[in-house]
Amino acid sequence: MLVDREAVLRIFLEETEETLGQMEEALLLLEERPGDDEILGQIFRVAHMLKGNSAALDFKEISSFAHSIEGLLASIRAREISIDKEIINLLLQAVDVLRTMVPAAAAGEDCSSPSHLQLMERFREFSGAAETVRGRLVDAPPAKGQAQTTPSGAFERATARTLRINVEKLDRMLNLAGEIGIIQGRMRQLIENGGGRGNDQVLETLRDADRLTMELQEQVMDLRMVPIGPMFHRYARMVRDLAQKHGKLARLVVEGEEAGVDTAVIEHIRDPLTHMIRNAIDHGIELPEVRCAAGKDSVGSISLRAFREAGTIVIQLADDGAGLNRGKIAQRARALNVSADPDKLSTQELNRLIFEPGFSTAEQVSETSGRGVGMDIVRRNIEALHGRVEIESEEGRGATVTIRLPLTLAIIEGFSVGVDSEVYVLPLDAILECVELPANGLARNDGQGVMTLRGEPLPFIRLRHLFGLESGKQRENVVVVGYQGGHAGIVVDTLYGEHQAVIKPLGSLFQDLPGISGSTILGDGRIALVLDVPGLYRAALMEEPLGTAASN
Repeated sequence: MLVDREAVLRIFLEETEETLGQMEEALLLLEERPGDDEILGQIFRVAHMLKGNSAALDFKEISSFAHSIEGLLASIRAREISIDKEIINLLLQAVDVLRTMVPAAAAGEDCSSPSHLQLMERFREFSGAAETVRGRLVDAPPAKGQAQTTPSGAFERATARTLRINVEKLDRMLNLAGEIGIIQGRMRQLIENGGGRGNDQVLETLRDADRLTMELQEQVMDLRMVPIGPMFHRYARMVRDLAQKHGKLARLVVEGEEAGVDTAVIEHIRDPLTHMIRNAIDHGIELPEVRCAAGKDSVGSISLRAFREAGTIVIQLADDGAGLNRGKIAQRARALNVSADPDKLSTQELNRLIFEPGFSTAEQVSETSGRGVGMDIVRRNIEALHGRVEIESEEGRGATVTIRLPLTLAIIEGFSVGVDSEVYVLPLDAILECVELPANGLARNDGQGVMTLRGEPLPFIRLRHLFGLESGKQRENVVVVGYQGGHAGIVVDTLYGEHQAVIKPLGSLFQDLPGISGSTILGDGRIALVLDVPGLYRAALMEEPLGTAASN
């Protein structure tokens, strides 16, 4: 029987990536509960399955490495070896090694480096079988052609982005596609026949088509939703290793792991979460002796939680560490000249300064922090996803960073506005209200101004100034949006109203345009730019008009 080896390899790679993640999580749990035989059994099963699958694909080096892990685990299960930090570190190193060996083997390089062989030898030493690994000298150089290599293009093709999909959902989509085909046939026939009640029947059929299309769209979006828990659990190892590196103790607590989010959001949120966890461990979690002196548990806690709220996914990262130091933030704000009088700022306004470029309260630059780029990257990445980020802190009790993101990046609820002959789309969740621009609005020549809204000053920017557009309209409208915890306005000519917008990415030539996050196709076939509110204001403050090229 003919076997598609590339398809088998693809399945092997996907399963191995998943099971190694499970093995890593189980090892971290085993460190906390060394007497739990169920956890140990789960780790043993992963190693045994990997050994068998590798042998079936003739990956002898991986199979041999997995066999040596099995030997160590067997000694642990027989109570010949006690579980301690050294054993856990050794097994975690084995997971890291397998993550490099498996893709290399799939790319045609099934080999063991000297460091791999040394690790195998340590397994055998611990399990009481310290013979030389299959007769090889541990410090011998690898044979010709067996140097460790990075995965080739064949491996990259084999690890294409995939999702596991419920067959019932696919069946429903197939049925919907069939019904839409029938509706389209009816519309074609009605249009060809014409006359009499044709127009009413066409409109009725068109409404049916719209309903089915919307349902199909919702089904496709549902297929893209994946639970956020697996991504959260991947940070457990990072929390442990970073804490140990700083001489601290910390554990990761995950809540709301079943919350579903678009797979594209998952991909874009990884880097911001990494930066925030690094900051929490470096700046927030105290040394064990300091925590004990303050009456805290010597092991710090970092919590990742997720939940749905009003059509958004809310992700919170909280730590029970030292919290933000108001004095240090104010001192740094003066040094960087980002605030004239930081002492007069509210706690929320002062905390928001840590998202400014170059802002860091670290006294020394380390591998993980101190250069003032981490939280700035977090803010920019979140805003690029049409999201918002906020931080709350209580000195001595910890800090909580809250991120609010749309459930999907493919479709947004948008609000269309017009300037001159151009149409732009603003994310609806950023809009608070729309009002007419009063005649007494104070405007400068640079397109910025201030108006009074219910007795409060409201700064605004003119969209036509930013895009270099002309406008013959005397009456203008202000779209009031939320910005940096307050309110701001965007002046436009026309308000067209809300609608769903399917986001299309811009070409590489226009990807870095400030204030623009994508494009969409309108009902009349024209292209409208989707605007990024924080980016618009940054562009306005830099006094750099975006130019008419961005609107064509």
